[in-house]
Amino acid sequence: MIEAARNRINSKSAVLYSATGIGAAILVGGLIIVAVPKPATATPAYAAQTKLACGRCHASPAGGGSLTNFGKAFAANGHKLPKKQ
Repeated sequence: MIEAARNRINSKSAVLYSATGIGAAILVGGLIIVAVPKPATATPAYAAQTKLACGRCHASPAGGGSLTNFGKAFAANGHKLPKKQ
């Protein structure tokens, strides 16, 4: 009985199973990290949609970061330009 247990512990299959388990744990951990939601950010799609430069809504001419008053109004309006009156 003891000899059989030693054979299992020392066998190559035990090493394979432990390596497979470690690999699976790393894979699952990586998938969880990738799947975590990230905060939404502005995209060039808004510029294409509105035909406006990024700097029209953002304080930075390159886009991103804080919004101008126009950008805040655009966001409050469901990311649509207000209707012309």
